[in-house]
Amino acid sequence: MTARPGARRHLPAWLCTAALLLASGCASQPPAAPTPASLPSAAGPWSGRLSLQVESEPPQGFHAGFELLGSAQAGELKLYTPLGATLASARWSADSALLLRGDDMRAYPDLATLTAALTGAALPVAELFEWLQGRPAQAIGWSVELGASDGRVRASRSEPAPPATLRLILDRPQQ
Repeated sequence: MTARPGARRHLPAWLCTAALLLASGCASQPPAAPTPASLPSAAGPWSGRLSLQVESEPPQGFHAGFELLGSAQAGELKLYTPLGATLASARWSADSALLLRGDDMRAYPDLATLTAALTGAALPVAELFEWLQGRPAQAIGWSVELGASDGRVRASRSEPAPPATLRLILDRPQQ
């Protein structure tokens, strides 16, 4: 399929998070989301590449560059094309999450709801932040492989269906 010049290519909404990480349900007055200056500085920032493969019917996959800062409680994730254009961004706090794609903004009550809406099951966000710091953490239905010092994370979800594999490669591993 060839796209017309100037035509926008839309990705399925659940693919834009993965990753990450990251909301559904429209709101006319979106809740306040954290700003980068208000995020905890103890976690991140992280940047690199991510890949999410979901064994749905039909199988779906997503690849993007990312920048992530904050924690499971409050943070921001930006997803980029290989050429550096912004695909989507998500911001969350303890009581709200926002997904921004172009001019479209969707609000969610929390990050778990956002990731469940996008991937079919809530992603283990708290554990993901542990994995990014090179620390093993157990998440129900997930298995993880951490690169010893090369900044790689491979997490596989066996339950609930559909199975999924998330791969992250950090530009520079945390020290």
